[in-house]
Amino acid sequence: MRQFGTILCKLAFLVSIFAPALAATDYDIAVIGGRVIDPETGLDQQRNIGITGSSIAIVTGKNIKATKIIDATGLVVSSGFIDMHAHGQTIPAGRMQAMDGVTTGLELEAGVLPVSAYYAELGREGRPINYGASVNWASARIATHLKTKPSHALGWFFENFKNPVWQTAISTSDQLHGIGQLISEGLDQGGLGVGFLLGYAPGTGRKEYYQISDLAAKRSMPTFTHARFLSMLEPDSSFEGMAEVISVAAGTGVQAHIVHLNSMSLRDIDIIKPMILSAQEKGVRITTEAYPYGAGSTGIGAAMFRGPNWRERTGGMTAHNFDVNGKRLTEERFAYLQKEKPETETIIHFLDVSKAKDKAKLDMSVLMPGGVIGSDGGTWAVDGKPISKDTWPVPDNAWSHPRGAGTYGRFLGHYVRETKSLSLLDAIGRISYGPAKILQASVPQMKKKGRIQVGADADIVIFDLNTVADRATYAKPAQTSVGFHHVIVNGTILVESGTLKTDVMPGQPIRNQIN
Repeated sequence: MRQFGTILCKLAFLVSIFAPALAATDYDIAVIGGRVIDPETGLDQQRNIGITGSSIAIVTGKNIKATKIIDATGLVVSSGFIDMHAHGQTIPAGRMQAMDGVTTGLELEAGVLPVSAYYAELGREGRPINYGASVNWASARIATHLKTKPSHALGWFFENFKNPVWQTAISTSDQLHGIGQLISEGLDQGGLGVGFLLGYAPGTGRKEYYQISDLAAKRSMPTFTHARFLSMLEPDSSFEGMAEVISVAAGTGVQAHIVHLNSMSLRDIDIIKPMILSAQEKGVRITTEAYPYGAGSTGIGAAMFRGPNWRERTGGMTAHNFDVNGKRLTEERFAYLQKEKPETETIIHFLDVSKAKDKAKLDMSVLMPGGVIGSDGGTWAVDGKPISKDTWPVPDNAWSHPRGAGTYGRFLGHYVRETKSLSLLDAIGRISYGPAKILQASVPQMKKKGRIQVGADADIVIFDLNTVADRATYAKPAQTSVGFHHVIVNGTILVESGTLKTDVMPGQPIRNQIN
């Protein structure tokens, strides 16, 4: 018995020595044998990744074991893509984006108001991918000028959006104070900055844009601006609209993000690009984004497509540049929708990328040094009515801009594999680490996003660079991308072997720390 007791003591001693080492190699999920990309550290090597809970626990060249093994041999393993321009905040929209490698979709250009109501609703329902929003300046302005209570519901926004009063009136000092109060409340509730839809209210005061940007700067929060003008002609040109964002950023010190540089520049990117780069070199805090399409999308009654000479200002557009539900419009249909249904979503073909000159202009925006990629994707509707939150897959006849389904597959397939315009490391920087870096100073949560590093959030996408591509078209947009094998959100597998799991909602809110 004494000898047996001695043996037990020795076993206990050995277990006490080796138990930590054994535990350190035992993970919930192990991603094995993939080509791991981490732009911040420059890692581009075969590695194994161990995930414990919602975090990355190890990145190693050594063998590891786990409860769940994902064999990524021959595949790319990257941090999940971060979309800073995701209008589609519904469950089906999030699922479509997950199938395109997105693990975080943020509504920053427009934003929401009230912010707390948005986070509460999405929290109750659950979301497949991470979510968050800025504070909606347009809603604050609508509420103040129309003397109504703001709502984060899209129905409220679009019902009031078409009212010309908020689009043109110069705010009094009292109104400007009211707008500032609503925006401050939104930041207090976790808003990720201030979203400025200046292009939809081009008649608003320059002082207002400056003063609200200054408010954001004093709160150490960024702004996200849809530039004031869409025009090739002066005055009130796209160039002037971009110059306004730069001057306000220089004057206030705010971190200013220019959304969809490609569509807002039209064919003037040749002169707008060097202006932005020069400002950045001088220390002005300007960042940009673009999407890899030659067509945008908005309400057909938007101010930029009204007025006596809007066609000349946009480079000679006609009704044929617009399509609704996959059909190009006639002049008669265009006029009817503008008058009777101005909120109708339409796709605007501002560049013909089948032509080399137009394609080169798109590339200048997409490949802007230091720029990132945002989808500007929206919700999905059938016959003009949003599909229900439980609908999956998205019906074949559902309509939206194809960028809501294929932005990232298109970007990787074209700019990395086909044209080799970017290295894979640089490309992942533009769709994952880059957005996290832009936001992390004001949103500390983002310091754990966009990285494959120990301690980072386990938001991971595993894809085949040889096959990754978009399938969504303007005629049939409701088609998921291909080549994305697995998508992990906060340590939970959302897409497995190319199939989305509808029984999990691992998305978490992204908010600023109240300051």
